[in-house]
Amino acid sequence: QVQLVESGGGLVQAGGSLRLSCVVSGIPFGGNAMGWYRQAPGKQRELVAGITGDGITGYVESVKGRFTISRDNVEKTVYLQMNSLKPEDTAVYYCNGRTYPSRTWGQGTQVTVSS
Repeated sequence: QVQLVESGGGLVQAGGSLRLSCVVSGIPFGGNAMGWYRQAPGKQRELVAGITGDGITGYVESVKGRFTISRDNVEKTVYLQMNSLKPEDTAVYYCNGRTYPSRTWGQGTQVTVSS
């Protein structure tokens, strides 16, 4: 059974930080590039950060220098450290595999940044 369990979201003031976690089971992990996605109200889900199995990372331009994705292949967990948060970062954040994605998404974790 596939499970993607995201946590760590919350309400934070602009300029603050949050660290998101995603525990993965039911899909390959070590060789699976992973991604963090977000979906704001009325918008499509977008990929904001990705990491290969070897730890190579990539980011959408709007979060470069502020967000850091990392992974623990033993714990099968992906992290997203978010610093200098802005109101436009407000969204529900999800993780999923990129090489071997799950068809079913997790419940996500809500991030709300107040101005």
